[in-house]
Amino acid sequence: MTSSTSADPLQTGSFRAAAEHAHLEALLRCWTRETGMPVHPGPLQVALPAIGLALVTDVQYASITGWHRFGPVRLQRADGADAGPADPVLAVALVATEAVARGGVLPGGIPAGELADLVERTADSVRRVAAFLSGPGADAHPSGEPCRDEFLDAEQALLLGHLHHPAPKNRDGITPAEAAAWSPELRGSFRLHWFAADPAVVSQDAVTDSPALHGRDTAALFADLAEFADDHGRVLVPAHPWQARDALRRPRVAALVEAGLLEPLGERGAPWHPTSSVRTVYRPGTEVMLKLSLGLRITNSRRELTRKELRRGVEIHRLLDLGYLAATTTAHPSFSIVRDPGWLAVDEPQRPGGPKLNGLDVAVREVPEQISELRALVGLVAPRPRRGSSRLAELVATRGLDPTAWVASYTDLVLVPMLHLHAATGIGLEAHQQNTLVRIAPDGQVVGGAFRDNEGYYLAASRLPELLRARGATDSALMVVDDRIVEDRMSYYLLRNQAMAVVGCLAVDGLAGEPELLDAMAGRLHAALPGLAAAGRDGDRLARRWLTAATLPCKGNLFTRLHGIDEVRAPLDAQSVYLEVPNPLLFPHSGDRLR
Repeated sequence: MTSSTSADPLQTGSFRAAAEHAHLEALLRCWTRETGMPVHPGPLQVALPAIGLALVTDVQYASITGWHRFGPVRLQRADGADAGPADPVLAVALVATEAVARGGVLPGGIPAGELADLVERTADSVRRVAAFLSGPGADAHPSGEPCRDEFLDAEQALLLGHLHHPAPKNRDGITPAEAAAWSPELRGSFRLHWFAADPAVVSQDAVTDSPALHGRDTAALFADLAEFADDHGRVLVPAHPWQARDALRRPRVAALVEAGLLEPLGERGAPWHPTSSVRTVYRPGTEVMLKLSLGLRITNSRRELTRKELRRGVEIHRLLDLGYLAATTTAHPSFSIVRDPGWLAVDEPQRPGGPKLNGLDVAVREVPEQISELRALVGLVAPRPRRGSSRLAELVATRGLDPTAWVASYTDLVLVPMLHLHAATGIGLEAHQQNTLVRIAPDGQVVGGAFRDNEGYYLAASRLPELLRARGATDSALMVVDDRIVEDRMSYYLLRNQAMAVVGCLAVDGLAGEPELLDAMAGRLHAALPGLAAAGRDGDRLARRWLTAATLPCKGNLFTRLHGIDEVRAPLDAQSVYLEVPNPLLFPHSGDRLR
């Protein structure tokens, strides 16, 4: 639903201006969603009575899915007088001040210091996005060359970051020179920092018969990847250069070095490329990717691996080998889970009951078959300032594809299999855009999908006993939570974050209207109900909820950030601020889609 034909601020003006406008749009999307403020075509005023000002703009596209577009944003005084253009850093300070005055959305209000922290992080994010837009990543293929690795190209395409986060590209403590090497948005690449560790301080696990490991344990794999040998029989451990520098400052790691149990060897070997998560690195032609610990704050959390996450990836691999997930792959053979067959971590000498050492930990991820066909969804739907439409819109338009049929195929081949997995096993995937891979044929059609991420596996508590019986185990590394919470998380990650991005992207780029795309998705979800019901007890319950509920849970990134929640370390039932928002699958229809 458009209301203005004025020039798009993301496509005109300077790189800095585009970066600033992107952050203003993200802030407005957050505030309107998280406060329940309606967005309609035409003028929009966000009143901030605690400060006596308002943010005013023109809604250029009012989106059912939340992918609103806004014109230039200005400040307005209480008397209606214009107070000049809005700067995103000032705007986030004003909005955060208003949020503090309202008391936030959680008991106890917004903690002291979080407002200043968000302002600082927003300023850093704006600077980084401006640099990304002026860098080589802003071009589809640098120097006019054909893209030699379409998988990597999509991984490095996320220039603006999360469209519903106030500071999506904040990264603490990285200089411009380091950013050039370590940022996927700048098409960076870097050599890994290697350590040599005494075997006494190394913990590891691996599914050694995995195709990616070829009978090796994780230490043997790293010895091959290092391309150099250690003459003292020590274990070679790779690390991100930032993490290596930071870890060596930690007293417990420094003590290992002082005791001769750990030796930093510096940066060595061929370069690796950061993918969209920043900390997972890829080297074309190598049989594995590496997920590295990285203590930088990225969006809401520091990205250091925990021991439970490392165990989780291997546990899922073993469940797959047991055939525990076979029902889903039988029903949906073009869907797969990218496996994490091994991990390795540096520990202190064993101390009974002592805490595990964190910081030098690595997960091994397989390179999926036919990786050249896979695209990270986040790269497909990402806006491309100064370049026009998204990669997905460009793909659909240039191949002459029907966008509604593309959405229908996406629903069948990517979204429904994830629902089937939950119905059959109780496992819910944290399948946001970055963790979702779409398999695309040369003609542009969707032919399959995959999920990746050793963190993102929820398990409905009611299904824990059967999982433990299947494994012959007494505990699980999966995130075991109440069944309702699993379905709430899936409603946000699978539907709101992932699937609605496909609809919003194609509609905002003008290929189809949101109602017809949503109808196509709802129709395919309705068609999937019998198969989901057959997959498990009440297996169609979540899909029916999506098709009938007036509201669905949605994460609020602005208030999550303002309340200072670290989503990696927070309790599972309080990982983020969640709120109920209107269900886009019902809009603009008032009837029950199931009748």
